Amino acid sequence: MKTRMEEFAEWGTEVVFGRARGFRAWVMRGVLRFASFFFWVLVRVRLLLFLRRIKTVHYLGTFVVSVGNITAGGTGKTPVVELLSRTLAARGRKCAILTRGYKSADLENPQEWKDAQGHPVKQVPKVASDGVTRYLGPLYAGDEPFMLARNLDGVAVLVDKDRVKSGIFAIEQLGRNTLILDDGMQYLKLKHEIDIVLVDCGFPFGTGALLPRGTMREPRSSLARADYIILTKSGGQPQDELIQTIRKYNRVADIIVTNHAPVLLENIFTGERLPLEALRGKYVACLSGIARPESFEGLVEQLGAHVEIRRSYPDHYWFDQDELDAFVERCADRAMDMIVTTEKDAVRFLRPGEMDVPIYFLRIQIEIIQGQEKWDRMIDNICGLGAPQPPPEWGDVL
Repeated sequence: MKTRMEEFAEWGTEVVFGRARGFRAWVMRGVLRFASFFFWVLVRVRLLLFLRRIKTVHYLGTFVVSVGNITAGGTGKTPVVELLSRTLAARGRKCAILTRGYKSADLENPQEWKDAQGHPVKQVPKVASDGVTRYLGPLYAGDEPFMLARNLDGVAVLVDKDRVKSGIFAIEQLGRNTLILDDGMQYLKLKHEIDIVLVDCGFPFGTGALLPRGTMREPRSSLARADYIILTKSGGQPQDELIQTIRKYNRVADIIVTNHAPVLLENIFTGERLPLEALRGKYVACLSGIARPESFEGLVEQLGAHVEIRRSYPDHYWFDQDELDAFVERCADRAMDMIVTTEKDAVRFLRPGEMDVPIYFLRIQIEIIQGQEKWDRMIDNICGLGAPQPPPEWGDVL
């Protein structure tokens, strides 16, 4: 059963995306537009404070790669982080992903960790994985960090709002020499050696307005901070017009065009894997809790499925047992062949009381459509320049 706050949040999303109608929605959009002006001022002042080094920037003496965006959600960041981490690990880099773990639950008792001498470590982030062992489930790690920890061998995944603390732990306790700052464009407390900024081809600048009226975290001009710009979800189509627009704000960054390519279907509970052809001609129900469900649903349709039922929730939504049971019952009544969800949503699924309809997630991987040589050059750059440097004293470095 949804709380009033959840219902208001869903209505607010409809207002932001322009789907809510009526006088109340019109008034709310006006209020949010006024608030967006103050948000813009705060963004500019914050950037200026870090630029002038009035606010502290921490330098940890090792290579930090930030992967982020200028919009709130929906750019397909996690598969890019996964590909980047896997590629660097294969080249011998000892990587740690530093992530906030959005909407992850607090641990009842903090994790305990001992250093090489057997002494307890005081500042311990949530360790989702040390690269060998997974320590936390999706509730405490967060859905995306858990997914990364499950899919990546040899890559540590650390969860904490204070990613300076996580970075120090990764270097001192786990011996990592490459830090990947997940959703790091706005995290300016930690110095970035490389800034990778993602832009969704289908929704490049969100709704066009800054938060809270729209979905942009920063104005388009912030693209100037990017060293590499990765265009995601291109659908294999040319992106010349979007590239031309981006060049107005950043004339020098390498631009790489990618697509979120579906690979296979996997049963959430049995692990059974099916080829994508299994969707062709099937009557399917889509269930998701992601920023842009229409992108996922459209992909399922492109694979030949008839999407008869669509149910979406806010991003990172934790499914309720009663909701899932009711949804599965509805799908069974409509004689659906299968329920399809995303891999990120799959880690938050509870087992329905009745398994009348099989439930699969769609496994996605990044496919580089244009700019493979630029991607390879970026990897070479990180591997060549990413050797640990003698760090100064831990703490504040201007």
